[in-house]
Amino acid sequence: MFLIFLRSLLFNVLFYAVLVCLAIVALPTFALPPRAMLTVAQWWAKATLFLMRVVCNIKVEFRGLEKIPQGPLVIAAKHQSFLETFVLPGFFNRPIFILKRQLMQIPVFGQFLVKTGMIAIDRKAGVKALLDMTRRAREAVRAGGQLVIFPEGTRRAPGAPPDYKTGFAQIYSSCGVQCLPIALNSGLFWPRRTFMRYPGTLVVEFLDPLPAGLPKDEFLLRVQTAIEDATGRLVEAGRRQQEQLIGASPSHMSAGGGDRAV
Repeated sequence: MFLIFLRSLLFNVLFYAVLVCLAIVALPTFALPPRAMLTVAQWWAKATLFLMRVVCNIKVEFRGLEKIPQGPLVIAAKHQSFLETFVLPGFFNRPIFILKRQLMQIPVFGQFLVKTGMIAIDRKAGVKALLDMTRRAREAVRAGGQLVIFPEGTRRAPGAPPDYKTGFAQIYSSCGVQCLPIALNSGLFWPRRTFMRYPGTLVVEFLDPLPAGLPKDEFLLRVQTAIEDATGRLVEAGRRQQEQLIGASPSHMSAGGGDRAV
């Protein structure tokens, strides 16, 4: 475990060093179309995946890529770690995230989010915020974007009870496009609330798309069932692998709750 600690420490130092360097590289892209900024973000994602593999012995496997539809889309992804926030956009032409408004206030990073068309929400505004978010999401998707949503709104530890928000179904219904569910087990290897990174095979799995126009209740049930069943399978396989590699699955210590998404 001490070796894992040292590797985790080295990874985090390199991770943030790369982030700072690429943030400087990205400054000229403020004068360019948003695609230029997204390209730099993809460099960051690729560099991170390389560091995970080389430094932490974490292999990241993407399954079901052939199931990704073309054109406007709503993406519903399980959210267990920071990883999915910067890796998933690389699979879509015009990715758009819904995120908390406070992120827009971070110097440079906030301007990057504005430039790339991300949608901010004020969680304290209640129904008004939901209506405004739904309107902006609908406009972005109808303009050809792919809307990435974490239906639970927060990172959830592996094994934590699901907590899917009904507002997500409202956005799907308003956008009028199909939905791509995504399951994963990233929380086993990049846990929340710690800098530790554990070895093994992290899997992100793209599932069968759900058609547009489903009734809200049916949609919410189907998307939750699809994501949770697949995530449970991936988490169980990941835990068995961790037990072989390090003698235990550290995720058992953190299961049971969620924290605010970033």
